Amino acid sequence: MNSQKLFLFDFDGVIVDGMNEYWHSSLLAFEKFINSPNILIDQNLYKQVSNTFIEMRPWVKYGWEMLIIVHQIIQREDPLNTKNKINFLNKYHRNCQRVLLENSWVAEDLQKCLDKARKYQIDNDFDNWIKLHHPFYEVIDFIEKIKKDNIKTGIITTKGKIFAGKILEKLNIFPELIFGYESGTKVEITSALSRKYEIMGFIEDRRNTLIDIKQNPLTNNIPCYLADWGYLKNIDRINLPFEIKLLKLKNLENILAI
Repeated sequence: MNSQKLFLFDFDGVIVDGMNEYWHSSLLAFEKFINSPNILIDQNLYKQVSNTFIEMRPWVKYGWEMLIIVHQIIQREDPLNTKNKINFLNKYHRNCQRVLLENSWVAEDLQKCLDKARKYQIDNDFDNWIKLHHPFYEVIDFIEKIKKDNIKTGIITTKGKIFAGKILEKLNIFPELIFGYESGTKVEITSALSRKYEIMGFIEDRRNTLIDIKQNPLTNNIPCYLADWGYLKNIDRINLPFEIKLLKLKNLENILAI
């Protein structure tokens, strides 16, 4: 039995609401680092996050997919909107690949451009970049509480580790472990951690990620919680399998008492 206890958290949608940052950084990536003749970057676009983008965010798994969605929303011809988005979402992964192919893009390159946009803001306008993130203070308080109980904390995010670290530091959160997209999938990371730690729980806002963890023999004993306050599809909350529990912010304090 592993003696050291560890509690795991997703980052975006669990510790912070980064919706404004996603939109802003995606636009900046196109403005400065990605050429596309099909879009026009109007500075007014930065002022308010597209409702269509907000509605489509729960389908996103990796950062580069946000660039695909933003590109389709701001394209000159037949842009995605709240009325026609359903056709894109019905075959979401196929459509993301189609947009990559049509523009001769590579997913990894788009991710690097998003990272460049974030680094540009950190280097040139750090305070305003930080302000684009809105923390869930209940989660921050919970992290502080479990640390006092001698439980280590780990963050597993599909954001780059360096960017998550900058935000966490500004929020005065200092987890023992931070894993970005560079470290592999969340199943791979939790599998490796399970060999060293007793994992007390994992809070995540992506249902399929929790299902993958529960279906993996090395991690199926980890208590998994779906963050009700995160970027969820309506259907995500219904009939959760594998004893995955829907968690509300007000119930955070009760987790370790169960």
